[in-house]
Amino acid sequence: MCAGEPSAYHRRVMTERRWASRLPRAAWESVLLALFPLHVLTTWTPAELPVAVALTVALTLPLLWRRRAPLAVFGAVATAAFVQLLVDVQLPADAALLVALHTVAATSSRRVTLAAVTVVEVGAAFACLRWATDGAFLTPFAALTAMVVAAAVLGVNARTARAYLEAVRERAAAEERARITREMHDIVTHNLSVMVALTDAAVHAQHRSPDKATAAMRQVAETGRQALTDMRRSLGVLRAEEADAARHPLPGIAQLEILTGQMCAAGLPTGLDIDGGHAHIPATAQLTVYRLVQEALTNTLKHTPTGTRAEVRIECAADTVTVDVTDTGPQTSPVTPAGHGITGMRERSAAYGGTVLAGPLPGGGWGVRTRLAFGSAPVVST
Repeated sequence: MCAGEPSAYHRRVMTERRWASRLPRAAWESVLLALFPLHVLTTWTPAELPVAVALTVALTLPLLWRRRAPLAVFGAVATAAFVQLLVDVQLPADAALLVALHTVAATSSRRVTLAAVTVVEVGAAFACLRWATDGAFLTPFAALTAMVVAAAVLGVNARTARAYLEAVRERAAAEERARITREMHDIVTHNLSVMVALTDAAVHAQHRSPDKATAAMRQVAETGRQALTDMRRSLGVLRAEEADAARHPLPGIAQLEILTGQMCAAGLPTGLDIDGGHAHIPATAQLTVYRLVQEALTNTLKHTPTGTRAEVRIECAADTVTVDVTDTGPQTSPVTPAGHGITGMRERSAAYGGTVLAGPLPGGGWGVRTRLAFGSAPVVST
């Protein structure tokens, strides 16, 4: 998994939270559908029936617009419930007030939710005072309070779940943008640097050695095709069955030999030493190794004079891989603008628990070293 992609844990939590946020809605929909059958099963006197039907409609009909205007719907339902108290008619449709309260809690701030809960609690107290039998007030009031609190808590939980999902989506999008930015920087900077160096070499060799000039220009074309393929893959527009995907597989440790060959052709003699097998290393970790080496060598090519030599050493272990890139150039930091260069290398390495050590070497030159741990999933920054 690339560092910019949501982890399996995040995807699982997003799915669970999405279903959890739908459960209260489904429960309230079921309650709403049950209101009218309950009303039909309730016995009314002929004089009470028209008022009961009108109040039931007044309590339940506004719920159809509760997601568009939750506060207005809550006010309409609360008003209908107040009228119900005035005319002294008990209705099963009173549950609509809980539905409206849940919607307010799911879409509004805590202060607004608290105000809505207070309104419903006051109504519940008046209802118990008016309709409680044998003066029993506390028992029905406690039951109604429990239902009011449950409706509000479920609504707040639904709002929290939506906020969490939105935060996860925004974080995943930000990480993906950062991943693409790093990939584009590495791809464009490296390949353009190599192409410029090869083109300069071809220009100088075109009269004295036309064959070398032709070979250099062909390598320029191949480097350009590689860059285009890598860019399309990074942007997610390259399909696995395309010819370019087969010709240019995802860069890894096996492609470091080609990379060092490109650097040699561009004028930076580069040695490569790979210690240990790398078949067991995950593809994403190998891509990180490749990009780290590519960035280090590109910085050396851009910031050191002619005659500098670079050495790349890769040590592959059971669950770690160590990257060591050194050069014989002057002891100056090849740092590029913020967010790229050494900073970008540190971001890539941190995804696998590594720390990039970059600085001058005791005997002269510059070195970049890091160790990646791929025994567990990449570390996702928080």
